[in-house]
Amino acid sequence: MDEEYDVIVLGTGLTECILSGLLSVEGKKVLHMDRNDYYGGDGASLNLTQLYRKFRSDQPPPTALGRDRDYAVDLIPKFIITSGELTKILVHTDVTRYLEFKQIAGSFVYRDGKISKVPSTEMEAVKSPLMGLFEKRRAKKFFEFLQGWKDDDPATHQGIDLDKDSMETVYEKFGLEPGTQDFIGHAMALYLDDDYITKSARPTYDRIILYTSSMARYGKSPYIYPLYGLGELPQSFARLSAIYGGTYMLDKPVHEIVTDQNGIFVGVRSGDETVKAKQVIGDPSYFVASQEAEGGKLRVLEDGKVIRAICILKHPIPGTDDSDSVQIIIPQNQVNRRNGTHYLIHETIRSRKLSPGLQLLGPIFEKFVTVSPLYTSVSTGEVDNIFITRSYDATSHFETVVEDVQDVWKRVMGKDLVLKKREVEAEA
Repeated sequence: MDEEYDVIVLGTGLTECILSGLLSVEGKKVLHMDRNDYYGGDGASLNLTQLYRKFRSDQPPPTALGRDRDYAVDLIPKFIITSGELTKILVHTDVTRYLEFKQIAGSFVYRDGKISKVPSTEMEAVKSPLMGLFEKRRAKKFFEFLQGWKDDDPATHQGIDLDKDSMETVYEKFGLEPGTQDFIGHAMALYLDDDYITKSARPTYDRIILYTSSMARYGKSPYIYPLYGLGELPQSFARLSAIYGGTYMLDKPVHEIVTDQNGIFVGVRSGDETVKAKQVIGDPSYFVASQEAEGGKLRVLEDGKVIRAICILKHPIPGTDDSDSVQIIIPQNQVNRRNGTHYLIHETIRSRKLSPGLQLLGPIFEKFVTVSPLYTSVSTGEVDNIFITRSYDATSHFETVVEDVQDVWKRVMGKDLVLKKREVEAEA
């Protein structure tokens, strides 16, 4: 390969595909490579045969499960928050034209041994068993305070400084019970643990406002989901990249990250071929494999693990009003865990045991379990032109993915990511 590119992108996870799409729109000459013959990388959506091939070797799926094409099983389940940053990127790039979405039927929270629906209307809030009558009044005042907050109007602050006061101080001001704090922190602010309570209240305020504004957008729940699985998302951004001249190579192994004598990135070797570029962006697994194969420079470190279980059921989850799609959140205090747990029928936690969530599902027809390492880059990439994205974390949404996109973009381009509304081409 004699051709030289501005950027080589390794892996077709969502983070990498968003970046390749946006870089192509920016006018960069992009080559995108993936060792797999499908899009999505670790976050792919698999049909039934692919799922059993991955987890059960050559065992075919049971005929009782029906047809292959009826399944799109996400290896890393996450939802899209309707007012979140990913939605903004989808809309601004017009990638929504390639996708169909489904709204999630409801969000549930585990408390005192049972699950209850997170209220989506005022009537549901009045009837909800999550809080008693007096606690509902206190919670109402708390939410009115958040909704009425204006940075430039001290009359709305009620003596609170969101940037200096902790969330614990805010909870105490409104006299909210520990169970209500659990509900707010984990089911609405979507924190995985309770570390946020002693920190500045501002990030929690932002998260709750994002949740409530997303809920108000469509009602029922604040989440949407690609109708044919999360694998549709990276494919759509790959299509965006291709429209602007991006080149894609699937089923292309990566054997070496080539650098010069000063450790500066030069190119990527696949077999006997080396393709050159000024910069490389890739998911951590490519650099783990490269450093192991070469015995070379350490570029990523393992920073924890995420255990995920994919369960196939033949019935709706008990206690969810026969909902066809749900999120169930189990706050850490309810099961004496260090980390909170978020369940999307798939179970996603940073712990050794999966039992609290699995017990809520009823009879399980089939279960597939993975343990995924979380990798962190050891450098920013500005010196050697090697930019490494983050592993998918245990959150149940894509906000941290977009944070990673924005962070990598700034390091690659030397400026903040500003979304540009692109012109819509006429379909052929």
